[in-house]
Amino acid sequence: MTYAKIERFEFILQQLEVDEKIIVANIAEELQVAPETIRRDFDELEQQRLLTRVHGGAVKYTHVRNEPIFLRKLQMQKEAKRNIARLAARRICDGDTIAVDTGTTTVHIADFLLAVDDITVVTNSIAAAVQFNLAIEERRMTGKVILLGGTTNPRQSSVAGAATLEMLGNMNFDKAFISCGGISESIVYDYDLDESLISKKMIEQSKMNFLLADATKINGKSFYQICHIEESSEIFCDIACPVEWQIYEEKWTVCNGGNSE
Repeated sequence: MTYAKIERFEFILQQLEVDEKIIVANIAEELQVAPETIRRDFDELEQQRLLTRVHGGAVKYTHVRNEPIFLRKLQMQKEAKRNIARLAARRICDGDTIAVDTGTTTVHIADFLLAVDDITVVTNSIAAAVQFNLAIEERRMTGKVILLGGTTNPRQSSVAGAATLEMLGNMNFDKAFISCGGISESIVYDYDLDESLISKKMIEQSKMNFLLADATKINGKSFYQICHIEESSEIFCDIACPVEWQIYEEKWTVCNGGNSE
């Protein structure tokens, strides 16, 4: 039986009402069409904001904020991000092995290191690796920087993928410094699936985890979950802990120009 496009669309949307996620291969088999046809249908339905494409299939439409490219993000909330990074840098001690994920707040941590020795920095952020190397060159720290291998993302100045995760699986950290795309209902989110998996793995491999989030991330929800806020040892933000999150107030550190602790 041959199904017209409108009939395929109706079937796809009906399946989304039943299942949280639908798979290209399964829908193609049900409708007796090529997977390429279903992928095109998914693309068209996504343009109409009727579903959201994910790897191998689709889920119900989710309105999320798109991530700006790295250099543009670097200029957004820059003072707040630097204040947060300044205070987070104080948590780095001599001899620490630290993980630093990709982000326009974590990238500033190296700028505020002073007289710390024998630090091992592991990062998937190309930009952060450059800044930590500069700290070594300027003798503000001693140690080494390990840039994880994997697939580069020039738009985000980052590295991610299966190879990156495999390398992280063999490492253990004293502290991880994690950025995010948003925090909503106590869940920490990121924009990109691959980068969220890297951040999640860093958290799993670390004794302590520090979350860096400026005020624009509060009650912001992007697509991929990194962790529950409970998993953070400390949260650095430029505003006070929201009333609805008072349970986490002891973990919350307000950063306002480096004068708060």
